[in-house]
Amino acid sequence: MAKKYYVVWAGRETGIFTSWDYTKKLVDKFPQAKYKSFPSEAEAKAAFAKAPSYNSGTKKPAAGAAKAKTAAKASLDIDLSRCDLSIFTDGGCEPNPGKAGSGIAVYHKAELTQLWYGLYNANGTNNSAELNALHQALLIADKALKQGLTVQILSDSQYSINCITNWAYGWKTKGWKRKTAGDIKNLDIIQQSHELYDGLKEKLNIQHVAAHVGIEGNELADRMSIYAIDQKDSEFCRYPDPIVLNDILSLRAG
Repeated sequence: MAKKYYVVWAGRETGIFTSWDYTKKLVDKFPQAKYKSFPSEAEAKAAFAKAPSYNSGTKKPAAGAAKAKTAAKASLDIDLSRCDLSIFTDGGCEPNPGKAGSGIAVYHKAELTQLWYGLYNANGTNNSAELNALHQALLIADKALKQGLTVQILSDSQYSINCITNWAYGWKTKGWKRKTAGDIKNLDIIQQSHELYDGLKEKLNIQHVAAHVGIEGNELADRMSIYAIDQKDSEFCRYPDPIVLNDILSLRAG
C-alpha cells in the first residue's frame, strides 16, 4: 500500500502525520475537524501552509482560501527594524510523530547574529517541536527585555501561538482541562511557556508568519530544526560562528 500523508488543519493536534490510526484519534468526534490525505509529503506541506482543501466532503468557508492567501501575503511584510531583537522559531518532525527537533534564528538590529538548534526527541511531534522552539525564544526574550531591548518573536506555528497566548487562559481557569474530553497534549511545555509569556506580554510582540514562502529567518529556523534531528542533540545548542548564510540555507529543509 502506498504511503499517505495526513494533513490536519483542525483537530486535537494539527500538522502533517503519516499514521492514519494516530490521525483518526486527533479528528474523531472533534467539532468541525478539518483533515485530508495526500500521496506525497510535498503536497501535504503545501496544503498545510495554505487554506485546507475541502474536496473530501467538508464544506469550505466562503472566504477561506482568500483569507489564507491574504494572511500569507501579509506575513511577507516583516519589519526587522521594528524591534531590537527578532527571534524566528520553527520545529520539525520526520515523520510526524517521529524524530523531532527545534530551531531558532536571532536577528539584532535586523542583522542575523545567532542560530540555535537541538531538543532532539526520538518520539516527538511537529507540535511539540514547535512549542519547544517557542519556549526557547521566550527565554531569550525574557533576558533581552530585562536588558531594556525591544523584542518580537515570529513563529510559523499558529497552534503554538494559540496554545501560549490564547487557549492557555481558558485551560488554566478550568484546572488545565479542555472543555471537551481528552487531555491537553504537550501540557508541561505549554504551562512553562504560558507562565513566561504572561509575565512578558505587555512588552513582547508575537507574530505568525507563513512557512516556506522565502522569509529568511523562517527558512533558517527551519534548517536548524532539521539540523537538530540530524545531530540528535537533546540540548539546545548555539550554531558555531561564522554563520555563512548560503551554507545554512543549503542544509536539508523540513
